[in-house]
Amino acid sequence: MRWEQLRAGEGEPVLPGLGAFGEAVRSVRAPEFGGITFHEVRARSVLNRVPDASMVPFRWSVNPYRGCSHACTYCLEGDTPVLMADGRTRPIAELREGDRILGTRGHGVARRLVPTEVLAQWSTVREAYRVTLEDGTRLVAGPDHRFLSARGWKYVTGSRLGTAQRPHLEPGVELVGAGRFARTPDDTLGYRAGYLCGMLRSGGFAAEPDAAARALGYLPDFGSSVGFMRIPRAPDAHWARGFLAGLFDLSGGYRRGTLTLAHEETEVVDTLFAALDRFSFAYDTVGHRRHPGRRQARLTGGTGEVLRFVHLTDPAVEWKRSLEGTVIGSVRRRVAAVEPMGLELPLYDITTGTGDFVADGVVSHNCFARNTHTYLDFDAGRDFDTQVVVKVNAPEVLTAQLKHPGWRREPVAMGTNTDPYQRAEGRYRLMPGIVRALAGSGTPLSILTKGTVLSRDLPLLGSAGEDVPVRLAVSLAVLDRELQRRLEPGTPSPRARLDLVCKAAAAGLPCSVMVAPVLPYLTDSAEALDALFAELAEAGATSATVLPLHLRPGAREWFASWLARTYPALVPKYRRLYARGSYVDPGYRERLAARAGPLLRRHGLAPRTAHEHREPEPETPEPHKPAQLRLL
Repeated sequence: MRWEQLRAGEGEPVLPGLGAFGEAVRSVRAPEFGGITFHEVRARSVLNRVPDASMVPFRWSVNPYRGCSHACTYCLEGDTPVLMADGRTRPIAELREGDRILGTRGHGVARRLVPTEVLAQWSTVREAYRVTLEDGTRLVAGPDHRFLSARGWKYVTGSRLGTAQRPHLEPGVELVGAGRFARTPDDTLGYRAGYLCGMLRSGGFAAEPDAAARALGYLPDFGSSVGFMRIPRAPDAHWARGFLAGLFDLSGGYRRGTLTLAHEETEVVDTLFAALDRFSFAYDTVGHRRHPGRRQARLTGGTGEVLRFVHLTDPAVEWKRSLEGTVIGSVRRRVAAVEPMGLELPLYDITTGTGDFVADGVVSHNCFARNTHTYLDFDAGRDFDTQVVVKVNAPEVLTAQLKHPGWRREPVAMGTNTDPYQRAEGRYRLMPGIVRALAGSGTPLSILTKGTVLSRDLPLLGSAGEDVPVRLAVSLAVLDRELQRRLEPGTPSPRARLDLVCKAAAAGLPCSVMVAPVLPYLTDSAEALDALFAELAEAGATSATVLPLHLRPGAREWFASWLARTYPALVPKYRRLYARGSYVDPGYRERLAARAGPLLRRHGLAPRTAHEHREPEPETPEPHKPAQLRLL
């Protein structure tokens, strides 16, 4: 890439092509997006007239981004436990969009735990590093992942000098979090007996429905026996964990950062203290203010001890185990070592509503159309994935343009060039303002996306739909997860996109599916299309439009390289199908339409209007240039 010192304003260097958009603000390196650089610009215009020669059913488009962050790389090993909203944990690889977890709110290290939602989850394979803490915790992460330290966010790796200079982890750095996660108890007969003893000797079934439901599930294991009511002479660790959980559910509590357990029976109190000692909990003993005959144990180790108790014992009562609002800034854990593992591993990342999450007790930072890049002096391959132009003032500029007396409120399409709900939208949040501007001006709008970040704006789009026509379309052409990973690394999975269609339908928004690109000889069989259409119908899609792969210059070269690496035997067939240029051979298009039409009708997905099903017409044949694309 060429760098030239052009000026947007006094003293501001910009990239060579960025002047076409307006004033360059800054270039932001974003390692949490796998090393993507975001070139933030203040655009002069965002409402784009589509050339009349383009065979598309719209004349105006808005693209807040150029380039796409879908193909980025990620952060943590798949079995890294993440703190859920109910206080339990789940491996990051098992998280799904919509899951409720705990993030943080606050400034610096003064933070509180708050519930938030997983907006998206991805995986990739990349170089792995092991971060070992002094308490023995081991985290496996990518080099660009960030953890919250006592002095702010720090990357896993970095340098004090040169271009790699950045805040990074070193031995002695204090990480901020909620405390070390403990292993949850095994669901053994001993645990169940201990739970029933602690719960039933503290009040029984009437007080807490969650505890009662768990107890009713445990009772059949013991038949008609009530021996579990007796405290064993030498209880094992499983029984002790269950006993603490049952006691906490009925006679314990957690309020304002303090966890307490209380009881009036001497035998039960002695067993309580013994169980706390067994697991090395720090606590003091005080009388109960409202019940003088009761004795109380109060954990004194702060948030870390509370979290360890919840994980170690696994109480059933949801509201008592809630950690919402808990202050975590005082919990510090020192880094002992940061070591390269010398191999690449599958790593995972999530996007959340708060921008962070708690991974193994440590606050962790989440991560948030090719040929158009070439006129910015970027290439259409890797630069498309790693150099993203962001029109940071897009909502404001669009609002002003829509107020022009000459604007006739023609439909505006988004997602026609680059995905407006790519992962970067989770960071920049440009689309809500754009949607409000269009709806407020009475302009119909349509959105095509494969990004599950769209779910964030479904309520807003529902409101906009009361004022103007709103069309949603999700791009999905591949159910095969392995093929999808090869073709679209970093994009939401097919299942996540089907779930997005379900959510749109549940919100009352018509959602069609753009089955594109259909790949000749890979995803175009009747069996593959039938299976895909069945899933779309079940998800609630209103219609589907089937389009074969379109290879415009730039994307054409990239796809040729991918095909040669992945399916070399298909190269001669694609060379014949795309000998005319960007569009597939007309004969193939007719065969695909004949194959897909009956299947669409069978599943109730046949497009209902000409607007929904307007396929591109064949382009004027391009002069055949064998050197233009060596493989195709």
